[in-house]
Amino acid sequence: MRVLLVEDDALLGDGIRAGLKLADYAVDWVRNGESARHALADHDYDACVLDLGLPKKDGLAVLKDLRGRGSAIPVLILTARDTAADKIAGLDAGADDYLTKPFDLGELQARLRALLRRAAGAAAPTLQHGGVVLDPAGKRVTLDGAPVALSAREYALLHDLLTHKSQIRTRAQLEESLYAWGEEKESNTVEVYIHHLRKKLGADFIDTVRGFGYRLGEAAERGR
Repeated sequence: MRVLLVEDDALLGDGIRAGLKLADYAVDWVRNGESARHALADHDYDACVLDLGLPKKDGLAVLKDLRGRGSAIPVLILTARDTAADKIAGLDAGADDYLTKPFDLGELQARLRALLRRAAGAAAPTLQHGGVVLDPAGKRVTLDGAPVALSAREYALLHDLLTHKSQIRTRAQLEESLYAWGEEKESNTVEVYIHHLRKKLGADFIDTVRGFGYRLGEAAERGR
């Protein structure tokens, strides 16, 4: 899952990015509102963590611009502005959640998981397809109740497919979800991880839709 972090404090931003990367998110970090606006317009993010007091363009202005373009990306405001009026303004501008500084990194991760669940139309804390269950909080995957060992990239790819369960995901979309800026991509990365997941979860777990991309296999779901 790919997240845009918008935070101008260098120390805090570095800590948040490191914490989210440990939780297997691909994180792009920008430090001003103009850069955030461009990043949100040019890239496909699963969520945005947005500070309000930003240089060049205020966070609320970034949020209003985002919603004005019709984007439904989940946005978590993370700010030192802690009055009721500030929270109301942020939520009314289109934020999905509001967390004030100082904060606990574990709570930030839990709130992100909840936002991503709601965006995917899921109320349950786990993601499931056929006999495969992914627990985002514990970063565990099971097949028919038995644990399955996945690499960080395999886990991230599976998470993306389960989150977009009813959709065909293109190779470009899957790459976007796996890699943050500056991370090296190999030409056949997606295909390699798809191959690994099929070996571990079943040959029919992921379908190839020729000319389009990949989606979760209908046969795997029927086989529950």
